[in-house]
Amino acid sequence: MNLSDFDFELPPELIAQKPSGVRGNDRLMYLHRADGAVEHLKMENLPDLITPDTLMVFNNSKVRRSRCYGIKIGEKEGQGGREQEFMFLTQMSPDLKIWHTMVKGAKKVKAGNQFSFTDGSVGIIIDNPNDEGTEFRTVQFECALDDDWFARNGHIPLPPYIRREDDDTDSERYQTIYAKETGSSACPTAGLHFTEEMFKKLDSKGIERVFLTLHVGLGTFLPVRTDKIEDHKMHEEFYSIPFDVAEKINQAKKDGRPVLAVGTTSVRTLESASDDNGFVKAGSASTRIFMYPGYKFKCVDQMFTNFHTPQSTLIMLVSAFAGREHIMSAYKQAVEEKYRFFSYGDCMLIK
Repeated sequence: MNLSDFDFELPPELIAQKPSGVRGNDRLMYLHRADGAVEHLKMENLPDLITPDTLMVFNNSKVRRSRCYGIKIGEKEGQGGREQEFMFLTQMSPDLKIWHTMVKGAKKVKAGNQFSFTDGSVGIIIDNPNDEGTEFRTVQFECALDDDWFARNGHIPLPPYIRREDDDTDSERYQTIYAKETGSSACPTAGLHFTEEMFKKLDSKGIERVFLTLHVGLGTFLPVRTDKIEDHKMHEEFYSIPFDVAEKINQAKKDGRPVLAVGTTSVRTLESASDDNGFVKAGSASTRIFMYPGYKFKCVDQMFTNFHTPQSTLIMLVSAFAGREHIMSAYKQAVEEKYRFFSYGDCMLIK
């Protein structure tokens, strides 16, 4: 399939730059997977759309304050340098001293360059561009980069389509209320719509929920650079499914109960860990799974998600699930109805 098959016109003013005034006060599009019919609702209507036998699966990954700025250290003592933005993605050593990063304007960042960060710690670039692309560098420190280090040096890593600096609001609102396992470089944003009140409503209907973990990498935001989407290479992401969670998912599949994945990250995890019958394997692993039309879903029966960027791997994923024609038609209606798009935007239920 061609990359252009997943393009659509999106007025810039529909890209949500801030969260809604109250968490969960969002619009909800209900897309019927069978025929592409659409209903325009609100998030508060969600419990009425989910049957009591449904098992909801959430991603409890927590966003790390992974956007950090370093000052390039000059060759001579006392010589300053320009500020450089680093996005810290994954640790490359058990002692937390070596990190895989994505660097803005990385062509000017070479092996041997040293950068001083806010608290005075120094990182040195230990590689040149590799086959993953010119954006990535490996940085080594003398100290461990733990949660305290990121609290001192880091910023909330807002996506590139949010054209502002992060503020105090983002510290709360760019995390789900159930975020627990730190490691994501971007929020699993479908979960941002859920509140304690919503969980109580779901509980009152007897709707069961479980939590797994997939740490979102910034590969989510990298553009697809191939005209034929089949040639695209996905970025690797780490996931973990606890044993008791796998048991509950597998029991639901045995019982013929629907599995509703909250967010594309939950979808990626379930489909990566499942066999041909939809039964998932507990444990930790990494995935580069790429789902586009033609992919046969094994575990996920229903999906709750946000609206995604044109020509992205995420719009390809939802197109694989609901059909490209249905998705493109629904997105056209979303634009006409002035839904808010992307991370801080409105949401969609597909079933």
